[in-house]
Amino acid sequence: MSCKTLNRILMGACMPACMTALAGALGAMPGAAQAGTLTTIHNFAGAADGSSPVDGLMLSASGAFYGTTSGGGAAGLGVVFRMGSLGHETVLHSFMGGTDGATPNGGVIEGAGNTLFGTTTGGGAHGAGTVYSVQAGKETVLYSFAGGSGDGATPFAGLVLDAGGNLYGTTSAGGKAGTGTVFELVAPAVKNGPWTEKVLYSFAGGTDGATPVGRVAFDSSGRIYGTTSTGGTKGYGIVFELQPSGSSWTETVLHNFADGTDGGTPYAGLVADASGNFYGAATQGGVNGGGTVFELSPVSGGYTFSVPASVPGWGISGTFRDVLLDKSGVIYATTHCDGTGSGSIYQLTQSGGAWTYTVLFNFNGGSNGQYSISNLALKGKTFYGTTIQGGSNGAGTVYAFKP
Repeated sequence: MSCKTLNRILMGACMPACMTALAGALGAMPGAAQAGTLTTIHNFAGAADGSSPVDGLMLSASGAFYGTTSGGGAAGLGVVFRMGSLGHETVLHSFMGGTDGATPNGGVIEGAGNTLFGTTTGGGAHGAGTVYSVQAGKETVLYSFAGGSGDGATPFAGLVLDAGGNLYGTTSAGGKAGTGTVFELVAPAVKNGPWTEKVLYSFAGGTDGATPVGRVAFDSSGRIYGTTSTGGTKGYGIVFELQPSGSSWTETVLHNFADGTDGGTPYAGLVADASGNFYGAATQGGVNGGGTVFELSPVSGGYTFSVPASVPGWGISGTFRDVLLDKSGVIYATTHCDGTGSGSIYQLTQSGGAWTYTVLFNFNGGSNGQYSISNLALKGKTFYGTTIQGGSNGAGTVYAFKP
């Protein structure tokens, strides 16, 4: 089975149930020597504790990690969990598939009062997904997507919080053309009041992009940036900017992916550094066909697009979630199909204007996990992430990696 099939499963309704059919299905590829130590700190059992985490972990202010699984739990429809550095898990909420939501594919973020915020791709009052909060072990649905032309459906990514406590995200479907939206969820003016959704932009599904899967990001002036996985002039997705214009937002396409050396099909969102550069990842294309890491650098009146590195993978095997920038400017991320066929952890370092790609670890598809569809979280000198499959129970893992 190819990585292209894996991605169709990830973006399709059969995930996570179909993931079990992928074990051992991908052919092996030559890998690099390991450049660090990986420890599996938690093996999901596929039952009450959850299974198949699609996103990675969020490091809270308290030092604990929080995350989601797309399956498992009391109803088999995913959980929100807290995880200690040594792998002790506490399930905070099991999704039941009704009005409370189902199948969270995005991770969570932390707001005031230790409140967690996230999205589910299914469930809710209309079956089109939700935005939810979890505080002190209690889940509250803040908004249920209707799934029509008005508000969007199937939010696959997580959320971003602004200084006013408002939430921003994307839906991969719904909107005016059924090809996704960028939305804002306005915090209530009074305690325990209702949250109000505003669709900031509906993708038309053509040259303006379609099917956003990643989180959005802000610049210092309040403009919104993100990616779509399809659409654009070449059909392989775009990088976009949304700028407020009166009561509406105006889109500018910053790059059209051509599935060439620039990459194609970006599922990850954008991450900004202190200088205002944005970094993102495409899952395919590049010199080797396994995707790219790209950079947008601000110039007068716009941005310059460049490709620091191509992922030495195959098919659609590149980075699925956001890259991680450390304080020194080194980029860390995961791939989900390359290496020996089960994904890898890699770093990009810059010297003299040139970037060097180094594979730090190759997953083996068994005890240490398979398919890291995960962002990385850094605590001290150790990176933490998840695999969607593998481990002792085949239901995915949480790992700690020390380069």
